[in-house]
Amino acid sequence: MSLKDKIRKLFTNVWTIPNVLTMIRLILVPVFVVLFLKGHKMASLGVFIAASLTDMLDGYLARKLNQITDFGKLFDPLADKLMVLSAMVCQGIAGVFPWSAIIIVACKELFMVIGGLLMLKNDVVVYSNYVGKAAQVCFILSLVLAFFHDELAARGVQLDIILLWMTVALALCAMVIYIIGAVRTIRKRKAEDGGQA
Repeated sequence: MSLKDKIRKLFTNVWTIPNVLTMIRLILVPVFVVLFLKGHKMASLGVFIAASLTDMLDGYLARKLNQITDFGKLFDPLADKLMVLSAMVCQGIAGVFPWSAIIIVACKELFMVIGGLLMLKNDVVVYSNYVGKAAQVCFILSLVLAFFHDELAARGVQLDIILLWMTVALALCAMVIYIIGAVRTIRKRKAEDGGQA
């Protein structure tokens, strides 16, 4: 299949409810960043929570309505990564999150995006694992708590930072599981191709 055909396939059946929710989440990323950087913290928190809810809803609806598409497989996790990384960078700029954690997560996500594109190019799909989903939920929780960092710090509790580092560890574990799954899938594909030859 040529690249042109793959792109055409990617944008086939785009206008489904789950995909529209994914598009809305992509649009909300710059809205969140602008609100946050302009000092509208509670408004940006509202946007972040709304985006997180669309994330939970689109996956559920895609399965429930049997509307899983190639567009959703690619852009749904991409929208998640963009929102989480944007929120993390904003919290780094605000002096809440340590840059070391942000850099680790950014490198991990870049690796996952490149790996995912290579898998897609070879028509190999490796689905997200439960550890990765747990990490995503923990990222959202730590980011929500980060908006109340000063209040938590005043009580001598750094729950947002503790949860952040736990989440980083979970995300790295998810990446290792993803790599193992990808290698197994590729080996299985090669074995099947070899058996048919």
